[in-house]
Amino acid sequence: MSVELVDYDEAVAEFDPVLGLEVHVELNTRTKMFSGAPTEFGAEPNTQVDPTSLGLPGAMPVLNAKALESAIRIGLALNCQIAQSCRFARKNYFYPDMPKNFQTSQYDEPIAFDGYLDVDVPASEDGTKPAFTYRVLIERAHMEEDTGKSLHVGGSTGRIHGAEFSLVDYNRAGIPLIEIVTRPLEGTGDRAPDVARAYVAALRDLLRALDVSDVKMEQGSLRCDVNLSLRPTPTSKLGTRSETKNVNSLRSVERAVRYEVSRHAAILRAGEKVVQETRHWHEDTGLTTPGREKSDAEDYRYFPEPDLVPIVPDRAWVEELRAALPEPPAQRRKRLHAEWGFSDLEFRDLVNAGALDVVEATVAAGASPAAARKWWSGELARRANADGVDLADLPVRPADVAELAALVEDGKLTDRLAREALDGVLAGEGSVAEVVEARGLIVVQDDGALAAAVDEVLAANPDVVEKIRGGKAQAAGALIGQVMKKMQGKADAARIRELIAARVG
Repeated sequence: MSVELVDYDEAVAEFDPVLGLEVHVELNTRTKMFSGAPTEFGAEPNTQVDPTSLGLPGAMPVLNAKALESAIRIGLALNCQIAQSCRFARKNYFYPDMPKNFQTSQYDEPIAFDGYLDVDVPASEDGTKPAFTYRVLIERAHMEEDTGKSLHVGGSTGRIHGAEFSLVDYNRAGIPLIEIVTRPLEGTGDRAPDVARAYVAALRDLLRALDVSDVKMEQGSLRCDVNLSLRPTPTSKLGTRSETKNVNSLRSVERAVRYEVSRHAAILRAGEKVVQETRHWHEDTGLTTPGREKSDAEDYRYFPEPDLVPIVPDRAWVEELRAALPEPPAQRRKRLHAEWGFSDLEFRDLVNAGALDVVEATVAAGASPAAARKWWSGELARRANADGVDLADLPVRPADVAELAALVEDGKLTDRLAREALDGVLAGEGSVAEVVEARGLIVVQDDGALAAAVDEVLAANPDVVEKIRGGKAQAAGALIGQVMKKMQGKADAARIRELIAARVG
């Protein structure tokens, strides 16, 4: 079926969009969900496997205790009820990258259910649509294992169509997953793409705070399936949905929703029926293409997993985990914003740069919020961008930045000297103190040496001295630069200005 897309604004004026989001989270456990096979990302194909993850006859699964703990912590953070008792089930279907021909998952008895997450949706960039808070209702968060990965070789698209042959890498098979499924997101109207993006972003922040996953969407450790349907009015029954699979960036989540709204609207306008199917998202073109007709639950022939006993979480343990949960990210951001006194724009830029954690750690190490922000959002952000790494991955600690800021505050380093010290720390030359000492960077504190340099510069520039005496105080800038050059940059410009003023009168 080929139809011309309907403009997004026209589509949401004519139809009511309803979303459903399924987010798959790879846990950061050292071993797989049901075996001791390692989980290192990027290893050589088929080296992170064992009989259980390969589905060999006779191999028996054993539940990963850390994965269970992470699942319960995620459920608690999402305000879910934690099951008194639950169990695993076999989800039966054939696919080459699933060696057992079934996936061990949870069906009618998830570990966590009936929760919610309040999501702050920002105002539109043009300011025409205000910010608001949307409560996303969580239907369930259940445990399962990931599948392997098929690699289609020889085609132009990387997909099976047109490929010369396919390879299978089972390294990912058996990786612990938590699938978080929302209830239908209704009432979002024309803000549906914004709500979808804000929800996945908020969920990513929450999971990072829990330290249960590295949530790197580009590596597939956080993947979103976008379910979407349109209906004539908010009171009409739900329409037929499509499911866009494995969307792996926040921007793509937003774009996929927009595209599917326009595509569905075009089909319905033409009097055709939307096909219930999975769709592939293409990052390069911003389009979705058909996958397979979507199966219903009964098609998977779920039945209880006979090789795993039911899970009965101890209630006292669950409450211990609840009491140890970290501060929710949204609440933490509001607290830090108020404590640090930054403007809305300054704080938003800090969050968008991924600098919140390192700035907080730098403040905790003794720096002022303003100084911490200055270094991390300025010089260090520039270096991270140049190296193509995250701020937190730079080889400098928040304590180092706090020490640099203190030296500048005390007048022992100028900003230029501090940047030179930072060069040394980033190059692995040692601590801040070691680099400063080895490179001889401390500002000259001897007024005698500084005064002598000032006198030399004044004597060599009588014309500038006369200009200053004539009321042109700004002319002192040229003299300050010359004195700084004589002192090899190891002088306090403010002190130089004071000495010039005292001598010139």
